[in-house]
Amino acid sequence: MKVVSNSTALVHLSAAGRLELLHELFGELYIPEEVYHEVVIAGASKPGSSEVQNASWIKRLAVKNRLAWSMLNTMLGVGESACIVLAIEIGADLVILDDRRARLQALAHGLNITGTVGVLLRAGKAGLLDFPQALDELLATGFRLHPEEYQRILSLWQPEHQTDKQGMTQGGEGERLE
Repeated sequence: MKVVSNSTALVHLSAAGRLELLHELFGELYIPEEVYHEVVIAGASKPGSSEVQNASWIKRLAVKNRLAWSMLNTMLGVGESACIVLAIEIGADLVILDDRRARLQALAHGLNITGTVGVLLRAGKAGLLDFPQALDELLATGFRLHPEEYQRILSLWQPEHQTDKQGMTQGGEGERLE
């Protein structure tokens, strides 16, 4: 599975001590040079800098279509624009973006998206972590999530993972959490 990530997930998962989840879930991870620069060079000594620099499973790639990048960069940040263009160029299966405008642009370009919370949800479903605890740890890093959205996400998670008196998991009907 080809997955491209923007800086937000790298920084906040590193700050929460959970960057390795990306490797466990997706194997290799692709980031554009612009994201590498944001996290490792401009973000030197901040969470994610050394972790991303030392992760052999994170592959840096240069965006080739600079015109497309320039056009997107008029609406989005440098890293978000590069992620979208790189994802198109390599035929990515998934793009990890948290910025609302970037997510809308990625969807408009036919890309599949998730965010940092979506990564934690996948890991929780895979049994790699306790999702509510991991979500709280993510918020403790300064990750921004509106309190109403936090409650909505937890309410959707809970029915799927409650157990009945025999210890059987009860199925959760409803909307997707990602």
